[in-house]
Amino acid sequence: MTQDNNKSLAGRTHEPEQIDLIDLVVQIWRGKITVIICFIVAILLAIGYIILAQEKWTSTAIITQPDGGQITGYSNAMNVMYGKDAPSMNAVQQSFIDRFSSSFSALSETLDNQQEPEKLTLDSAVKGQNLPLKVTYTAPTAEAAQKTLAQYIQQVDEDVAKGLSSDLNVNIKARVTDLQTSLSNQEKVSAEQKALRIAQINQALTVAEQAQIKTPQVQQADQVSQDTMFMLGSSALEAMVKNEATRPLTFSDDYYATRQNLLAVSSLTVKPDELHAYRYVMKPTLPVRRDSPKRALVLILAVLLGGMVGAGIVLGRNALRNYQPKA
Repeated sequence: MTQDNNKSLAGRTHEPEQIDLIDLVVQIWRGKITVIICFIVAILLAIGYIILAQEKWTSTAIITQPDGGQITGYSNAMNVMYGKDAPSMNAVQQSFIDRFSSSFSALSETLDNQQEPEKLTLDSAVKGQNLPLKVTYTAPTAEAAQKTLAQYIQQVDEDVAKGLSSDLNVNIKARVTDLQTSLSNQEKVSAEQKALRIAQINQALTVAEQAQIKTPQVQQADQVSQDTMFMLGSSALEAMVKNEATRPLTFSDDYYATRQNLLAVSSLTVKPDELHAYRYVMKPTLPVRRDSPKRALVLILAVLLGGMVGAGIVLGRNALRNYQPKA
């Protein structure tokens, strides 16, 4: 019998120790003052954080490419300058929103690199699609977030409009120069043709005088070539010389079309305030929920953390008191 008891005791010494939950609860209850103090300290720290932490509110707006009415002046100017080679309305709209997106991203980087960074973001509103775009701004108050976001969108829009208007004016000047050069070249060619015509008639007159031909020797003028023009006679040729000298230059239809285009392009004026690089799908919102601090979440975490720290202190203290070094 004694031998069996010894075996039983020997077997128990090798069993793993089990945690007694009731004992832990009792220990924590006995040290409830410590736990309560930890609760209070954690809650006070959480309240202090909530009071001192800067609030963050985020306003959101959704924008897309401008409609036709917002870029009519620019599109019409392109059509006048380049005619059938002008970009389509959709291409112009896309170029405007691309310019806006690039400028807005540059502004976002600039604000983020300040000594006191500002959070301005630009992203796709629908995953996998380039448009529409979602823009956000974070500020200490809801009103400031909404107002500042609207101001930055307007600022970028004005900068883009000024840049595009300036580029268009440069293109207009370049186009005017090209058209003026084309007209000048055509006028020179026409003047040279007139001079050549007069020289040819004078040459025929010289031949007619030397041949003593005064009256026409042909029945119809269309039968006369350059080599046989002297057959018209010196009297007719003298009249032709005087007529050609006072006759205005002759131009082709292309010359007058170019001149008409020059007048149209020269009168083009596009004001920056008539252009807009975006259109609102949703205007900047007035946020109703702050991003941080989350008061309820902070208080809940404080209570949990305070309870865990308090229980840990109580259990650790009791474990040290009951610790017995092995012989």
